[in-house]
Amino acid sequence: MNDGLLAEPRLNAADAPFARLWRGFLTGRLMIAVALLTLQLFSLFFNQQLDPASFAVCTAYLVATALLRILGSQVPPPPNTGPHWLPSIGLDIAAVCALQLLHTGTMNFTPLFGLPILMAAVLGSLTLALGTTAAVTLLLLMWAGWTSTQNLGDDTQRYLQSALTGTGYFVVTYLVHQLSTRLVGEQEIAQRNRVAAQLQMQVSALVIEHLSDGVLVVDENNTVRMANPAAQTLLGDSTPTLLPFSLNRGDGWQPLVQLAHQTFQSHQPQAADVALLHPGESPMGLHARTWLTSTAEGASPGKGEQLCVMFLHDLREMEARLRTEKLASMGRMSAAVAHEIRNPLAAIVQANALLEEDLQDPAQKRLAHMVQQNADRLARIAEEVLDIARVQHQISHAPASTLPLDASVAQMWNDWAAHDPARRKGQLLLNASQQHVEFDAEHLRRVLVNLLDNAARYMGSEQDSLMVQTRISVTGQITLQVWSDGAPMDKSVERHLFEPFFSSESRSSGLGLYICRELCQRHGASISYQRTTRALERGAIGGNAFTVAFRRTTRPIEPATLFDSIVI
Repeated sequence: MNDGLLAEPRLNAADAPFARLWRGFLTGRLMIAVALLTLQLFSLFFNQQLDPASFAVCTAYLVATALLRILGSQVPPPPNTGPHWLPSIGLDIAAVCALQLLHTGTMNFTPLFGLPILMAAVLGSLTLALGTTAAVTLLLLMWAGWTSTQNLGDDTQRYLQSALTGTGYFVVTYLVHQLSTRLVGEQEIAQRNRVAAQLQMQVSALVIEHLSDGVLVVDENNTVRMANPAAQTLLGDSTPTLLPFSLNRGDGWQPLVQLAHQTFQSHQPQAADVALLHPGESPMGLHARTWLTSTAEGASPGKGEQLCVMFLHDLREMEARLRTEKLASMGRMSAAVAHEIRNPLAAIVQANALLEEDLQDPAQKRLAHMVQQNADRLARIAEEVLDIARVQHQISHAPASTLPLDASVAQMWNDWAAHDPARRKGQLLLNASQQHVEFDAEHLRRVLVNLLDNAARYMGSEQDSLMVQTRISVTGQITLQVWSDGAPMDKSVERHLFEPFFSSESRSSGLGLYICRELCQRHGASISYQRTTRALERGAIGGNAFTVAFRRTTRPIEPATLFDSIVI
């Protein structure tokens, strides 16, 4: 077995159980040193004589062990062989050898060799452990040889005793080292499992925290142990913010209480559509699914604490998603139909114009005017449907030229407001003077007009109900924002604002914001929606803000060309 492979894990594990073992060995050495010095004092008391050399060795050993216990008790030394083991293992072997040589009585100090052998086997590498044991065995054999020259007796028995003792030390060394190596492996596995469990908990908490679906964990007493923000929102405004809380506190939550009770009774997953009824509020339709779990590992149904995990889905959002998918499918078909409609529609418009030239009757002229108006409306709808394909086609074209933002926005605002000065009014705040952005002028006009038309549809009648603002943030980001004091959007509508063919109105094609997003992405910009509050003269007013964040200009300033505009 490679000694380096055995040494590396012990370095990683030195801060836990091996640090405690190291301190335990240091304490044991100190206690042995105290015991040896105490024996020397007892010898002086009973025999009325003291061996100065042995007393000096015991005193020096006590001082050395005390200093190492105080100064080196935090982390054990590296397990590989080296001079860093001399203050501990080397000192122990030297002290035992000195006492054995200096002592003139019958006392045998060789059992004390077991302490440095155990220390090397537990805290050191296999090389250090076997080397220490081999050194002790050689010392025992040398001691047997030296005593045979001093005393008469059976020398063979002394050598056999030393060899047997050394063999026992080798067996103990190997077994103890294997046990310590296994301890290192189990500690590493436990550490990896602990880190993996903590990481899994953090990931799970993060995922649950940001889920759009609600997650509740309920016990058998109808106490909510965990609820993510989406769940608290779906439960209503009266939801307590502190956990845990009881589902019995709200009368409108009784359908969830009954569903949890059915889950606990049947020990089977449940699914149902429920309606939460709160006083003074419209019913909240939810699709709820439940599963059982247990906090006791390996617990079977009926044993351990049971927990019910509920997943809550907003039925309105599910219906909106299905509606969006249906509208998207219809939109793809509508694009093909719109392309075929344009030719006969153009013929109708031309024929109506020719007929109108020969009409004299006012009633017939009104009818011709109605035909013209509705034909124009159909033409606009067809153009909006076909704009999707055009915008996608323009994404692969060359970048647009740069344009002065404030001057362009001011011109587009004036042109838009001039079509209906009575209704199209608001404030224009230009705070990005001398700033140029990479955007085609006609594309920017299309984006701004779409946002202004959308804002004018829902804004109030005040002079500051609509605001168009350009500015530069502290980070140098150039933005264009259209703000209006319209009512807040429903969450289910907000999530699908920029999707094609999605609209909260039946008369809208649902393409305006989608085309704005595609045009912004085509020029490296982004568009987003926020519900913000502005401090106006009439107070703090909440409103809907659409913000276009432009890409930093990397091209030289040059006028836009006709090649950058949308071509049919």
